[in-house]
This record gives sequence, C-alpha cells and structure tokens, in this order.
Amino acid sequence: MTVAIYIKQLLSYEEYSFSLDELIDNLNKSESSIKSELSRLIKKKEILNLRKGFYLIIIPRYSSAQKLPIQLYCEKLFRHLNRNYYVGLFSASKFHGASHQQVQRDYLITEKPKFNNISKNAIDIRFFTTSNWSDKNIQLKKSDSGIYKISSPALTIVDLIHHQTKLGGINRMLATIEELCEELTKSDLIELLSWYPNRSTLQRLGFLIEELELNEEFQEMIYTNLKSGIFFPVLLSPKSNEKPGAVANRWKVDVNVKLESDL
Repeated sequence: MTVAIYIKQLLSYEEYSFSLDELIDNLNKSESSIKSELSRLIKKKEILNLRKGFYLIIIPRYSSAQKLPIQLYCEKLFRHLNRNYYVGLFSASKFHGASHQQVQRDYLITEKPKFNNISKNAIDIRFFTTSNWSDKNIQLKKSDSGIYKISSPALTIVDLIHHQTKLGGINRMLATIEELCEELTKSDLIELLSWYPNRSTLQRLGFLIEELELNEEFQEMIYTNLKSGIFFPVLLSPKSNEKPGAVANRWKVDVNVKLESDL
C-alpha cells in the first residue's frame, strides 16, 4: 500500500492527520521509501509537515489556505506527543461565541515543558504552559474528525487574564472577557473556584466583573473564595518594575492601567 492510498483511507474515516510512526506500523515499507513518498506529497501540497514526524492532510477545501482548523487535528497531535492539552485563550473564546478578536493564530495550552511555537506557511500556533494542570473546566467538543478539548468559559477568562502581558494587555481582551462572561455559568465558576490556584488572577477577575457591572452573584462567589484565605494587593496589569501601591477596592487591585473596552 502506498502512502497516498493510506491517506485516502484516513480521509474516509474523517481523519486529517497522521504520524510517521503510524505509517511505519501500517505500511509494509522501509522508512526511507515512506519518507521519499512523503516528500513528493509535500511538494504537491497535498500534505504539510506540521512538526517532526507529524503531518496534516490538506484536503481540497483547505488547499488555498494551506492550513486546517485546529480542531481537526489537535487531539491526534497530542496523542502522538503523549501530552495533556486544551484549546485555550482567544481560540477557545471564538468557539464559545466571543469572536470579538479576529485572530488568525491558534492558541494551545499544555503541561510543561513548553513546546516551540509553530509558524510555517499559513499555520501559526502558540503554545502556553501551565504548571498547575487540572482536568477540571476542560470541555469536550465534537469536530468532523472527533472530539477535542477546550477550556470552559471560566478557565478561558482566567487564562486570558493570567497571560495578559503576552497577549497584548488587558484592554485587548476586555471585550472578549465581557462576551465570555455572558457564557459563564454558575457551575462552571464553582468548579473553577474549587481548584484554581492563582489568587492574584481571581482578584483581577472579581475586580473586572465588578468594574464592567456584570453578574453580582459571580462577584460575591469570587470574593467569598478569596476571603477564605489571605490575599495581597496586586497590579491590574503586572509589570516587573512596578509594585502595587494604595488600593481603594475590596479586591486589593491597584488599577495601574486605564480600562478601555472597544465593545
């Protein structure tokens, strides 16, 4: 069986990616002959080498874009890498209907150690890591090629706030946070508060929900959680050379940036 025929079989099961190991296990061929077939298919732009030993099948529908939607291959990619992951940040926001930020980049969150970002042709994937991996607040969604994992609205919001300095600052995501808060449910927030360890991020979340005059019940739930322990003054927008000064709100958030939502 040729690589091209194997790819046709995968497509008949609605699978849009494969690994070199998979070909070696399933085709009665040497690794060098498989690699030369792969090279020809890459030249013809029928497949794309996403990262060492892992390939995307560029079906006609996506041939002009030369990329696939992340949900068609992320599950298989991370099975191949044997690592936990979820689609997060602005990518997750888009799936939850908060598409205010029109981003062409894909965002994935994984366990440590960090993967190198992928930037080739039209594909642009940024990897973020978390040292506090939890399976909570991760939802399963269905795509044409099967299930994939995505952060819930609650986890998406705190991840955006937590990584704000790497994502263009709090004002860039304010409208997205506002839209995500409309999708936020009580059970989602309760689950987040049961494990989420970054208290400074929860302080900023509570402050923003109050400042944007959003759900009062959610504000009280977050504040009750914070009051159950000790929490210290924090900057709304973290800066390495700045320490929080006097705070005039119950969240102990020093508002060191002017909030401007573009919603």
